[in-house]
Amino acid sequence: MTIDSKQLWENTLIDVELNISKANFTTWFKNTHIVKEEDGIIYLGVPSQFVKDWISKKYHKFILKTLRGFAGEIRGLEYVIVKEQDVKKKASTNSTRSQNTLRNVNELPLENFYINKNDNLNPRYTFESFVVGAFNELAHAAAQAVVKKPGIAYNPLFLYGPTGLGKTHLAQAVGNYLKKLNSDKKVYYITSERFTVEYLNAVQDMRANSFKEKYRSYDVLIMDDIQFFAKKEKTQEELFHLFNALYDDNKQIVFTSDQHPNFISDLENRLKSRFAAGMIVDIPTPDYDSRVAILKAKAAHNNFQLSDEIIEYLATTVQGNIRDLEGVLNILICQSQLKGVVLKLDEVENLIKNSAKPKKTASVKEVVQKVSEFYDVDEANIYEKTRRKEIVRPRQLIMYILREDFNVSYPSIGQKLGGRDHTTVIHSCEKIKRELKNDPTLEQEINQIRTILK
Repeated sequence: MTIDSKQLWENTLIDVELNISKANFTTWFKNTHIVKEEDGIIYLGVPSQFVKDWISKKYHKFILKTLRGFAGEIRGLEYVIVKEQDVKKKASTNSTRSQNTLRNVNELPLENFYINKNDNLNPRYTFESFVVGAFNELAHAAAQAVVKKPGIAYNPLFLYGPTGLGKTHLAQAVGNYLKKLNSDKKVYYITSERFTVEYLNAVQDMRANSFKEKYRSYDVLIMDDIQFFAKKEKTQEELFHLFNALYDDNKQIVFTSDQHPNFISDLENRLKSRFAAGMIVDIPTPDYDSRVAILKAKAAHNNFQLSDEIIEYLATTVQGNIRDLEGVLNILICQSQLKGVVLKLDEVENLIKNSAKPKKTASVKEVVQKVSEFYDVDEANIYEKTRRKEIVRPRQLIMYILREDFNVSYPSIGQKLGGRDHTTVIHSCEKIKRELKNDPTLEQEINQIRTILK
């Protein structure tokens, strides 16, 4: 694939400038350029870690969509930090040497960002850089068991949980460790989306056999976000046969998803059965002690000093996922560098207050819709005066979630759900609370619904 990187990025910047404020465009997109294109992946050069984190968090999807609008072959976007002196040095060379520049791109400070095109593994994702806490210690222990006996212990390993909790990091750590242990071992990481595209292209181009041979040759296969296989019947069938072939040869398989396989809608039962043959591990949101450990580890990695008082404040205040913690930490690092001083607690409190994400809100209709879809019931029945068991339970869960997660008042819940008395809502919420103490399946279902609502 031949792409005029300079022209592509100029065209993309025009679209970006038209869709965001001038201040944001100047702040975040100045001194950005395409470093290289490789195997359909665009590597975008940015001037600092802070800019990298901000652009990847706020504008990634928009940039990728815009790039694909100009070059449909592009399938991914990565970010690399390129210092200003490297940009000037590169600009002084003749433009006709662009191919040589791409070959020698590792001369730039890209080592920590280079993704191996042969296996798609990110070298930063290792066990050493993975922060272990109470919330993820079971998943970490399972991954450690896998690398000791690949293909035998916990095959497949299935990691699930909300976004931003380290599933991809841990899954790729398995691959990186096994590759380091045995350089001859063929390890491969792929997202479900890319697997689907490759499979469909292979079928269309009459290359189905070569596709099968390619994936059956791997010793370790790591597949991310398999929830996107829902409703893709042909791809699910191919995955089923691939799974059997790898499993029968004792080749290690690692899957990740944002939810338990049993709750992925329109996923074939035979696949769910295969996933259950190994180890299915939930990675929930980090607890307080884990948030403290994560903040300390991330701060140390960035050579940034934080007092225990500030760390305790952040761990108490920022209760989201690991990416949320990293985002807040990046803000503090940037502010500290700009001011050239160590931030005090009151300054940190003001920064967090001004940059914190608003609390999640959801309409009653949205919760009703998602819960109805989860239990495969007619949304309209939730509002009716029916006492059918298959309707009553979803309705009670809707009431419980609206009260517990979104702090909607009892009278308001009752009014929105068919004009019911607030005492009915209280009774339903208390009933669910009691059942949760002795019913792990119910707790799992509620966690899955919460993930969907996120």
